[in-house]
Amino acid sequence: MIKITARNIQRLNLLLAAAAVILLSACSSAPAKDQSADYESAAPTAMADDSQNMGSIYRSGYGMSLFLDRRARQVGDIITVTLEEKTDASKSSSTATGKESNISVPTVTLFGRGVTHNGVPIVSSGVSSDQDFSGQGTSSQSNSLTGSITVTVSEVLRNGSLRVRGEKWVTINQGEEFIRIKGIVRPEDIGPDNAVPSYKVADARITYSGKGALADANSMGWLGRIFQSVISPF
Repeated sequence: MIKITARNIQRLNLLLAAAAVILLSACSSAPAKDQSADYESAAPTAMADDSQNMGSIYRSGYGMSLFLDRRARQVGDIITVTLEEKTDASKSSSTATGKESNISVPTVTLFGRGVTHNGVPIVSSGVSSDQDFSGQGTSSQSNSLTGSITVTVSEVLRNGSLRVRGEKWVTINQGEEFIRIKGIVRPEDIGPDNAVPSYKVADARITYSGKGALADANSMGWLGRIFQSVISPF
């Protein structure tokens, strides 16, 4: 027979806490899904092999656009996306309410006399209430990202728009930094230099992050994430 004491309860609580820490650390240490395949460059469509050359200017399977520029328009073409992202947001709110109520009740009488005890009315002759509330809050956020990244066209949609994707990795000392972007571009928005600003990319998904010792040093440890999670009682 196990005797329930305060010491046994304390040991049980420690065991439960240790088990929770082990489970949470196992979940937090699970490797993140590698999304490099989603940003791989698309290969252009292979051209048909034309082994016969009759000396003519025109050759089947080889396009010659005499009056078109070199802007991206086909799968595998290269296009430069200029990152010009800047957002500023702010919000402020203030609320104040007040309410005051007074209710008067006629004095209760019995046989023509007021009901009292030692001269004090037994029944209260009035009710009053007063309520006040005030609250305020502010929030602001600012983001900025500048640079450029060259991507490839992965798909030409039926309306002529281009689906683009790509990534760029830079290794510096003990860390790696990368930029990833994918979205949809209209051919009309592509400039003469075969570039398009990022704010004209529809459904844009831009990622700027890093890996390595520096990135690990700037990230919170698993124990700190436990105390910052919603399950923490502190």
